[in-house]
Amino acid sequence: MQPINKICCTLLLIPGFLCSQGHAREFVQDTVFITVGDTLANAAHVNGDSALVQIGSLEKSSVKSNSTKAVLFSFIPGLGQIYNRKYWKLPIVYGGYMGFLYAVTWNNKNYQDYWGAYRSIVYDSEEYKRLVKEAGGAEVDYQFNKGWTDFVTTSDYKTAVNNSTYHNLFKSRKDYFRRNRDLSIILTVGWFAICMVDAYVDAELFDFDISPSLSMRVEPIIAPATHSGSRSVGINCSITF
Repeated sequence: MQPINKICCTLLLIPGFLCSQGHAREFVQDTVFITVGDTLANAAHVNGDSALVQIGSLEKSSVKSNSTKAVLFSFIPGLGQIYNRKYWKLPIVYGGYMGFLYAVTWNNKNYQDYWGAYRSIVYDSEEYKRLVKEAGGAEVDYQFNKGWTDFVTTSDYKTAVNNSTYHNLFKSRKDYFRRNRDLSIILTVGWFAICMVDAYVDAELFDFDISPSLSMRVEPIIAPATHSGSRSVGINCSITF
């Protein structure tokens, strides 16, 4: 048996102490039941002091989305959501793509910069050592590559070129940005798959309906007097689903 959920809302309209010769006035309760039917043309049925009103669900679009076409359209970002007429999802879809693509681009740029710096300092270190050795240990003039000199704060490049700290720094930074770039690519592919699954699910659940058991009850009530307030008259509204 499915559980019955009920939501009640009470609106007090007329506060005040209501009495007639020491007794509270009695009100005849007119109860309105609203239930969901199959068509909007169902007739209203009146029985005594209660009214039963049959109203149907709004007619959905006669064009049902095809799940296969939705998946095929999803190969172009956002087109699957457009095909399913879920236009409100487009900012989410394109926002995700823009964020992931920016992460891929930014990390790749930094990876290329540090990879170039590491490669340049390794080459300059080996070449400078070879020239010094050929000169018998004397200092030689050498034009160091800007690929790594732009990243160091010292101007003593002849000492810095053989400093293992710079070698290790450039290597660790290039590895760090390479991992982040690869992770961003994986996340972009994952987002592509999520958008495709979303379009498929929307197409499959196009005619899914959960509203047949919806009903609403509206009735007047009398709130009893309390030590902090007087008797009041109001309207109680309860929704069962």
